[in-house]
Amino acid sequence: MMSRGDRREEIFRDNADRNRFLETLGRACGKTGWQVHAYCLMSNHFHLVMETPRANLVEGMKWLLGTYTMWFNRRHKLTGHLFAGRYKSLLIDESSRGYLRAVCDYVHLNPVRAGLLTRRQALEKYKWSSYPGYLRSARQREKWLCCDRLMGEYGFQRDDHRSRLEFGRCVRDRQMQAIDAEVELIRRGWWFGAEDFVARLMDRISSPIGVSDHHYSKERSASDQHRAERIVQAQLAKLGWRNKDLLARRKSDPQKVKLAKQLRSQTTVSLKWIAHRLEMGTWAHVSNLLRASSKR
Repeated sequence: MMSRGDRREEIFRDNADRNRFLETLGRACGKTGWQVHAYCLMSNHFHLVMETPRANLVEGMKWLLGTYTMWFNRRHKLTGHLFAGRYKSLLIDESSRGYLRAVCDYVHLNPVRAGLLTRRQALEKYKWSSYPGYLRSARQREKWLCCDRLMGEYGFQRDDHRSRLEFGRCVRDRQMQAIDAEVELIRRGWWFGAEDFVARLMDRISSPIGVSDHHYSKERSASDQHRAERIVQAQLAKLGWRNKDLLARRKSDPQKVKLAKQLRSQTTVSLKWIAHRLEMGTWAHVSNLLRASSKR
């Protein structure tokens, strides 16, 4: 998750501010049971990677941001908002290997992307992230920083000196690599995980009383596309077709029309999505085919 300063203004003016924020974050972890896996403080925003076992992110963030804002305003003789509205959160697929590691790497490498360090400078020189803590023993790092999960993602089962050295080498190798497509997925999206992650999430969510469907329209749309794709793959397997067969066959192939009708009846994906996925031309053509099919 990430929160930025109002109008992109500084939320940390000096090291006293940064130390106070980390102290407040530690208190928040004590109150909420949060498990922080990575963090990075920049001048006008911060990143956190954490788990919330008690499902109390909203309450905890309200306390964390509110408490730090009051302290910051008193210290700097200011009033009003410090943070720009609601924080941005990204759901991470913790059951599929590699996604937690990618997000923690993204957070730890933020000073490099921001130009505060070059790709050849030691990442631990930037002290306002959790990365230097990973290189220290458990006694020397923040008590609320949980390093075991990320170390395990890298294949290290013990938190000893040798593992920490190897962990540092792995992250340095990652630092030297070019920015890849994962960065945009993390930066722009609301979830990061395997292809079926959204479907698994939506299967676990029951619509809250008093919350209208439009609150979850984006999530439901993504989930329905995953559901539609599963239907397509199942039908292709049943027919003995591969994806390239959809392109080779006529746009009005009866099996395509049958599958399009199934998608319309069992999902809410658009005609445009169906036309593109089944190689059936335009959405209007699909609509005409379905209308003609229903009259038979």
